[in-house]
Amino acid sequence: MQAVKTSLTRLLGIRVPIVCAAMANGANAQTACHIQVEVTRGGGFGFVGAGFSTPESLRQDFDFIRSSFPDRGNKPLPVGYGFIGWLLDKNEDSAKQLLDITIENNVQAIWLAFGTDIHRWIQHVRTSSANARAHHKPLIFVQVTSVEEALVAANEWKVDAIVAQGTESGGHGGASAPSTFTLVSEILAALPQDGAAPAPPILAAGGMATGAQVAAYLSLGAAGAVLGTRFLLTPESAYKPAQRAALLAARGPGATVRTMALDTARASFGWPPNIDGRGLNNKIVDDIEAGVDHATIQARCKAATEAGDSSYMVVWAGQGVSLMNEIKPVKDVMVELHTDLVRQLQKSRRLLQEDS
Repeated sequence: MQAVKTSLTRLLGIRVPIVCAAMANGANAQTACHIQVEVTRGGGFGFVGAGFSTPESLRQDFDFIRSSFPDRGNKPLPVGYGFIGWLLDKNEDSAKQLLDITIENNVQAIWLAFGTDIHRWIQHVRTSSANARAHHKPLIFVQVTSVEEALVAANEWKVDAIVAQGTESGGHGGASAPSTFTLVSEILAALPQDGAAPAPPILAAGGMATGAQVAAYLSLGAAGAVLGTRFLLTPESAYKPAQRAALLAARGPGATVRTMALDTARASFGWPPNIDGRGLNNKIVDDIEAGVDHATIQARCKAATEAGDSSYMVVWAGQGVSLMNEIKPVKDVMVELHTDLVRQLQKSRRLLQEDS
């Protein structure tokens, strides 16, 4: 199938400018690695969400990934790992251990998000002695939700790629972020990609479900796109059958909502100011808005999760979920996205015609 060339595909050595988001709760351990391995095999690039990983689980991850790519030799493992800044901040020694394990296992990239001191961890990744035990210094991807954050990441931190996450995105993100289209447009205007010293590749993240949507962002000037929810509707996902069924049933503009209610239900506290999450709008949100006490909500959520009742389960999802109609293996999702992307780019090219 025809490769799509952008600054992102050149940076990572991939054929398709599609990245699977680092999802810390939608998938975990070997299951998460399986998704990312299949995305990479499909020509894209996958990030494993390591926000809640332990040193032991990380080492198990790398055993699986290495066995999946037995011929890599000293080449970097063709996956990335994503870390949550505020969780790293909680324990410096533990954070450095997790990052060093990741670095010395020769991953291709590290993604950092949701912290008030991200630069601290960028510096550690770049200067850690673990780099001497690896054969490659990992690329740095940083997630941003505003033009101001993007300017800092590009001009001061000198990151290798910027993930521009708009409000449509599932999971955690900026409570006041603009739409993905607006954010990417503003960042591209502030950080031109074609100057003497081009800015790092800009990846669009939020609300996408199809290759045609990815093509639209490439036409806008983005170097690639990040998808998350679409990969939760796969057999490889750690989402429970009830959660997948809820995603398939989600329709309409009110199907998802930005809220902290879902974090309250699972007692996940500590997120930085102005960060919330987007998930399916269900009875958890209703109870929070009705003033039901948190302990009761948490007990109901636990019981519903054990019973497989999606009406009271945490189901992260982006606004693009309404365009997702079936569960299929990751490799088939990648073929579908790639085919759709190439077809749409070819259609766009036909819009330009010489005057007769």
